[in-house]
Amino acid sequence: MPATRWYAASTFPGKEEVAERHLQMQGFQSFVPRCEKTVRHARRLETRSAAYFPGYMFIALDLALQRWRSVNGTFGVRSLVMQGDRPLPVPSGLVERFIALTGEDGLLDFTGCLAAGTSVRILSGPFAEMIGRLYRLDPAGRARVLVAIMNGEISVDLDARDLVAIA
Repeated sequence: MPATRWYAASTFPGKEEVAERHLQMQGFQSFVPRCEKTVRHARRLETRSAAYFPGYMFIALDLALQRWRSVNGTFGVRSLVMQGDRPLPVPSGLVERFIALTGEDGLLDFTGCLAAGTSVRILSGPFAEMIGRLYRLDPAGRARVLVAIMNGEISVDLDARDLVAIA
C-alpha cells in the first residue's frame, strides 16, 4: 500500500499558482482544481481560470519519506491543514476524483453529472452564481436553464461547462 496521501494546504489569497510553481521546484506534486470564473469589475465582465477552492490546494506527500515541514515555508503557502502536530489527509479518492474530472484545458468539467430537471449553479457569464433548473442538454454541450428572475422563469442558453449540479 503506498504511503503517499493527498493533504490540503492553505494558500495566501490568489497565490495558488505561485505556491504550485515553488512546490514543483522542491519536488512536491500538487494539484489546484480550477474552473472558469466570471469577474465583474468596472462594468465589464471578464472570464478567467480561477481556483475552485480559493485559498486552498492539494499536495501529495509521504510523511515518512518527505520533508513535509518545508511546505509551510514555501512561497504562496500559509500552512498545511493540520490535526495536532501532523498534517490532516483529505478523504481517500477525493483529489483523484477531481483529477479525473479535469479536462485537457485544466478546468473541472462536471457535465457528466448533468441531467434534465437537475438544479444547477451557473459558474460564469452574466448569470454567474445564479441557481436554475436544467431544462435541456443537447449532445453538442449546449444547455437550456430555467432561471427564476422577478417572479418568473426565463430560459437561458449556456455552455454545459458553465454549469455544476447542486444537491
